[in-house]
Amino acid sequence: MPIEKVAILIEALPYIKKFRGKTFVIKYGGSTMKNEAAKKAFIEDVVLLKLVGINIVIIHGGGPDISELLDELGIEAEFINGLRVTDEKTMEIVEMVLSGKVNKDIAGELSKHGIQALGLSGKDGNLIVARKKYLYQEGEKIDIGHVGEVVSVNEKLLCDLLEKGYLPVISPVGCDQEGKSYNINADYVAASVSAVLKAEKLILLSDVRGLYKDIQDPASFISVIDVQTVKRYIQSGIIQGGMIPKMECCIEAIQKGTKNVHLIDGRNPHSLLLEIFTDKGIGTMVKGDEMDG
Repeated sequence: MPIEKVAILIEALPYIKKFRGKTFVIKYGGSTMKNEAAKKAFIEDVVLLKLVGINIVIIHGGGPDISELLDELGIEAEFINGLRVTDEKTMEIVEMVLSGKVNKDIAGELSKHGIQALGLSGKDGNLIVARKKYLYQEGEKIDIGHVGEVVSVNEKLLCDLLEKGYLPVISPVGCDQEGKSYNINADYVAASVSAVLKAEKLILLSDVRGLYKDIQDPASFISVIDVQTVKRYIQSGIIQGGMIPKMECCIEAIQKGTKNVHLIDGRNPHSLLLEIFTDKGIGTMVKGDEMDG
């Protein structure tokens, strides 16, 4: 009914006023990128956020696309602790898929709506300076190839682009001082970018609704949590498995200047707008210690 549509707009109004001129960093990945309905809704959400005056930076993944091409080329993928072992040949394919195909697809879709989306690799303009990452298991140092971690983010480049009205779309490929390329976990790139920009929000779109006290119990869903409680839950084993690095990523982002972090299920159409512009939201918000935003 028309009156219901008006009620939705009225509910959104204070949030639009609050966030106008602020910066959101969005990590876009997972099966959202392979679901056409969710992908279309994501683009529409981002366009709306941008048009109401919110500065947006997108960092994207692309694991399924990389795996697809590796399969087609007959190259076997190997993972250790969830990280893709990336030799030189695999790195070429990773860069081709992330910086070439996925990055330009997203920028192109946004540009069709009149948004000044600019597709960038972390290698452009020293946007992401990286170093080689090693894994350690039982005291043993494991070389996983061209996998990196963020050393620094070119804050000035991003601020200049945002000031001029551009929407940066960033591929999580960085390079070191010698020009070697590295594949970097998109969550950590997004956390580093949001920290240097002192973003109002870091939004991680994934394949889960958010955080649970007990993953087997839907009633144990956590809609709001602060950093100290997250740390306590990790220590006590309530947060475990693959959620630990994601939550550590959230903690780091907040401690370095991001105001709030949101974990939402990107498979739900328009999950971005539902989380940002409604009173209840649909995901988990991780706040700083002050719990005021």
